[in-house]
Amino acid sequence: MAIKFQYNKTALNNLGKQLKIRQNALPTLQNKESALRLEVRKAKERSERVLADLEASLQRYDYLAALWNEFQPGLIRITDVDLYTAKVAGVKVPALGDIHYEILPFNAFVKPAWYADGVRILQELSRLGIESEVWKECARILEFQRKKTTQKVNLYEKVQIPGYKEAIRKIKRYMEDEENLSKASSKIVKQRHAEEEEASAV
Repeated sequence: MAIKFQYNKTALNNLGKQLKIRQNALPTLQNKESALRLEVRKAKERSERVLADLEASLQRYDYLAALWNEFQPGLIRITDVDLYTAKVAGVKVPALGDIHYEILPFNAFVKPAWYADGVRILQELSRLGIESEVWKECARILEFQRKKTTQKVNLYEKVQIPGYKEAIRKIKRYMEDEENLSKASSKIVKQRHAEEEEASAV
């Protein structure tokens, strides 16, 4: 990215300000990037851990597989999932609150004794499944923000800061050359005047 500038003091001051802004912002961006990297890893690990818990729970209740045929379909259903917004490393991510279930009334004397346990098991399994999805989404959002932050760090570090430094260097060199030329030309003018005065005095 070429930085457009003019060879004057105003441009030099403006470029100096822009450079300072970027140099001051860079450490903050670098810290944010490393914090986001850590949080992405945590969220992915948490999602995988919850999925592993879900798998373990499914295996733990595997012995009930034949009994699920007796379970009344639609006895329990999710009516609502409370999600709220949390801030992780300055990024808004979803967080899981309560899960609301609707359980149809059933006669405990007529239905099998394990029905109440079945309802509890389904609540546990559904919670683990939803929690895993929320953590997965959290990791996705954090990873997206981390990539954006990395791009900005690279832009500042590799493009803009060196670009501004180079532009400032060019302007300073140009202004020094201008100053040297003007000094040299004033010396030449003085020398000519002195020579003319000597010639007219003779």
